[in-house]
Amino acid sequence: MQQKTVSKLAIALSFALSACAATTEPAKKQEMQMFYGSAQPFTKEAVYFVMTDRFVDGDPSNNQEQQGGDYPTFGLPIKGENGEVAYVGYMGGDFKGVLKNAAYIKNMGFTAVWLTPILDNPDEAFSGGEPITFGGAFKDGGKTGYHGYWANNFYQIDEHLPSEGLSYKQYTQQMRENFGLKSVLDIVANHGTPSFSMPVDQAKFGELYDQEGKLVADHQNLATEDLDPNNPLHDFFHKFPDIMQLSNLDETNPRLREYLINSYLYWIEQGADAFRIDTIKHVPHAFWREMSDKIRAQYPNFFMFGESFDYNPNFLAQHTLPKNGGISVLDFPQQKAIVSVFENQDSDFAELEKVLFLSHGPYENPYELATFYDNHDMPRMNATDEGFIDANNWLFTSRGIPVVYQGSELGFMRGKAEHQGNRNYLGQEKIEVAKRHPIHAALSRIANVRKTTPALQNGLQVNLELAGNKAAFYRVLVKDGVSQIALVLLNKGNNVAEFEIEKYLQQGQWKSQLSDKSIRVNDTTSSLVSQVAPHDVQVWLYNGVITQTQLLEQLSDLMRNK
Repeated sequence: MQQKTVSKLAIALSFALSACAATTEPAKKQEMQMFYGSAQPFTKEAVYFVMTDRFVDGDPSNNQEQQGGDYPTFGLPIKGENGEVAYVGYMGGDFKGVLKNAAYIKNMGFTAVWLTPILDNPDEAFSGGEPITFGGAFKDGGKTGYHGYWANNFYQIDEHLPSEGLSYKQYTQQMRENFGLKSVLDIVANHGTPSFSMPVDQAKFGELYDQEGKLVADHQNLATEDLDPNNPLHDFFHKFPDIMQLSNLDETNPRLREYLINSYLYWIEQGADAFRIDTIKHVPHAFWREMSDKIRAQYPNFFMFGESFDYNPNFLAQHTLPKNGGISVLDFPQQKAIVSVFENQDSDFAELEKVLFLSHGPYENPYELATFYDNHDMPRMNATDEGFIDANNWLFTSRGIPVVYQGSELGFMRGKAEHQGNRNYLGQEKIEVAKRHPIHAALSRIANVRKTTPALQNGLQVNLELAGNKAAFYRVLVKDGVSQIALVLLNKGNNVAEFEIEKYLQQGQWKSQLSDKSIRVNDTTSSLVSQVAPHDVQVWLYNGVITQTQLLEQLSDLMRNK
């Protein structure tokens, strides 16, 4: 992760060199400075989030439909009113289903695919806890590990996911080599399976196995307070509960730390390019510091972002500090603002400016945050088609790494929470429908502009106007031979929006990235005037040396204080 001290030293050196050359031209001064969001390479990516079992069934032979005996695991519908249904069993999605649609994901403009955990989960539905009902929450009774978060072996693949000739390593290789798509793997450290309250102890529940298949821990269906400190099979567990009946892994145990961290290194060897970390706030910072130090000793630029489900930026920012492991996070404060702005037509773009923290903010680096509007753990955004289009136009032009949950490209199950349909099976048929959907078309349009525009991937963000239905800002990148300004104009209203941009405007040729238009700004035409259609975006690009004095001053300030 980029450290602020590095940026500050670079800027200080730049200004010192400039001061020694009083006669140097402005262009020469700029050559000594770099302007960018982050030195972390992963900031250029855009991530499509797949809940693997609920995406596409590419290989029915691995569905295990008869698995579970008295506690079956396939399907398991829970029904609500008006014919609504959600599912808590497996539905058939697998690696082959993702690979089959890799071109679809790539063509939308994404460059990485995040999969839910791929580890082995129990082969029965959980018989303990409280039974889950339609629309219910915080109950695991009757559910299965279709989502992957109930690992019983952190080194073994779940049998529902691979196919003959398609292991995880082969999957990541084909995604990378055939489609240019990176692989983000979801990992867990704070819990394993549901581990107690079962009428009869079930196989794999409460158990952990090592890489050779040897049992190394067993909760033995005991409540946390009943675990025996003298029983070596209980050593991997805390003696107090955390999340429902899930085993609470004891990160203070050196053997457990070695078990977990070595498993993460193993999956990197199998092709994982980055990690998303589940429930990161449930594990102390010391563990993540040790884990990140060991991973980055072998893979220096390896990117990780955590799920710390909290809307307090000061709390979230603690994870991003180098002393705590330097792990980025999902941007929950901005998620809340995005939903508020784009679900409601009468909202104000100013709500988003408050959560960007571009300068003097709490985060180690705001440009490394993973930005999103919904996911599998919360209600899907309940916006109109135009609301989704506006949200994606924002997500793919503003600071951060955009993450989009499967199905959002057609407004799938909008407004529905986890056990109301949020995680329902998407399937090939709906993907074919999505290809003709207006949300998909608009998303592909702007995501592919970001994909080919370095300034939108990693440029400093300079806000010009965020008010009402209008937003205007620059993204500026001067690094590694690129000198580029992207001017972004957004209109979330139902009427045409007029923009006249003068502030910080660089003279020269500006070319539209979404049309064949261009505008030359000079002493005579000192502003850029444009009309943006309802629920639309414009990106104007300038390539060349930056000489606009006020803009350079603003960029230098942002570099010092981001």
